[in-house]
Amino acid sequence: IYSGEVVWEDVLLSAPKAILMFSKRRQFAISLPETGIREPTVQQIPSVDLNMSGQQREEAQKVNLFTDNEGNDSGYDDDPKIWKRFVRHWPVISQPLTLLVLFLLIWGVGYSIVPQHTSPDTPFMRLVFLFIGGQTCGVIVSLIGLPDMLGMIGWGVLYRNVGWGKFAGLEGLEAILRELALVNIMLLAGLGLDLDSLRKLFGMVMRITLIPTVAETTIVAVLAVYLLKMPWLWGFLLGLVVTAVSPNVVISILLQLKEQRLGLNKGIHTLIIAMTSCNDVISIFCFGVVLGVIFSSGNLTDQLLQGPIGIVLGLVAGFGMGIYLTLMPSNKSTYSTGLRVATIVMAGILGVVGSKAISYPSAGALSCIVVSFVAGTGWRKGHAKEAADVTTYLDLMWKFMKPISFSMIGKEVAFNLLEGETVLYGFIVLIVGVLVRVIFAYASLMGGELNWKEKAYVTISSCPKATVQAALGPVALDLARKMDSSNETVAFANQILIVSVLAITATAPLGALLMTKLAPSWLKRSPPDTQPTNDRF
Repeated sequence: IYSGEVVWEDVLLSAPKAILMFSKRRQFAISLPETGIREPTVQQIPSVDLNMSGQQREEAQKVNLFTDNEGNDSGYDDDPKIWKRFVRHWPVISQPLTLLVLFLLIWGVGYSIVPQHTSPDTPFMRLVFLFIGGQTCGVIVSLIGLPDMLGMIGWGVLYRNVGWGKFAGLEGLEAILRELALVNIMLLAGLGLDLDSLRKLFGMVMRITLIPTVAETTIVAVLAVYLLKMPWLWGFLLGLVVTAVSPNVVISILLQLKEQRLGLNKGIHTLIIAMTSCNDVISIFCFGVVLGVIFSSGNLTDQLLQGPIGIVLGLVAGFGMGIYLTLMPSNKSTYSTGLRVATIVMAGILGVVGSKAISYPSAGALSCIVVSFVAGTGWRKGHAKEAADVTTYLDLMWKFMKPISFSMIGKEVAFNLLEGETVLYGFIVLIVGVLVRVIFAYASLMGGELNWKEKAYVTISSCPKATVQAALGPVALDLARKMDSSNETVAFANQILIVSVLAITATAPLGALLMTKLAPSWLKRSPPDTQPTNDRF
């Protein structure tokens, strides 16, 4: 206030301290000019410039806002701990709370217009409460230093297992929301890729994609045959489900690291994003082929060609739309950023739903990554701010989609499906498979420019499993029931579902926690006033 600026975080922090000092020493008398009473000497309160870099602001906020009359720093030692923690985390808390209030406002509008569909006991509102609770739990978990997605997943697990996770008549809406979340995260992933880094690291991307995937799939298949008594085809089907990396978990963590400027050197973000995307394309394609062989649905040649054709379609469609977005609209258009955001989002949605409509689902996610990668590369060649603006809007969209995505992943974990023997052997299969992946992934990174900590971090980033397992886990069981298969076939399909649930429960929270906690010590922080050499965004 004395400096002529008001920073509300400083005001909130200073309020309890001022009250305590007034009550203890009674030396904060207010002097009026006409009374002639000497005004106490007041040291100027340092304020925080909102235009400072993040690092400078953190340093400035460490300065004590008050000093006692003897000139000794008094700090905030007398402040209530809960108050200090609340104010210190206010930038983190305020944004999700704003989204929560926005949810409530939207509900109020809906209840005013169509109360029969928006009352709290309807399936639609239970679905809405799933997302609101996920956002709230995410905020609470973030206050204790854990990734917010852990709270969202945990809320989804609780929601399902107390009997609230069934939304009759809204299965189509659930599928659409999952696809929107996938589109959002894949578009952000494509914008995060750097062309120079991708060229330089192409060989390493192929190694860390193929070698660990083949190794993990093989060891899981072998263990499934001997421990779970599955046939070989079912064992490889389980391995292909388990080996897929969750793009939602990994890329969500990378977005947080980008804000902290961690790992922007040496193309680490590009390496992780490319590895995750290629791994998912390969595992989903091979899963479809093996599933078709098991249930003998369609011609084997057509199934073998479906994956490559889908990849080509995704590359061509994404590249064409990406080139279009680099040219249209003009940079000088008044609403160029808004039009770009709307076009790229709709292109991503069409890629995902359209690829399923023509029976080439492998083209969907790939087209999202390619269109945003090509468009982002073109925008950065013209003016870096264009790509940054689009990324900002997509990141805002992810603030809404994140609780939807992770709470729905948690909702797939049903404890009543877990069987004792299958859980025990399933954990053994899962743990050994992940350990084998870690070993082969680290070995695949040999010979590059990364140091051992960076190699270890990239290796850990290939472990979280959630999104693909939630999507593919029930597929075999649903198909077995639909085709009235034998009890043995249904039992094998149920085992795949159980191991998928275990993979989500064990690897998604642990992987997210390790990626978040190890990043500050294992990855290099780029200076705020310099541009990274490879990953510029």
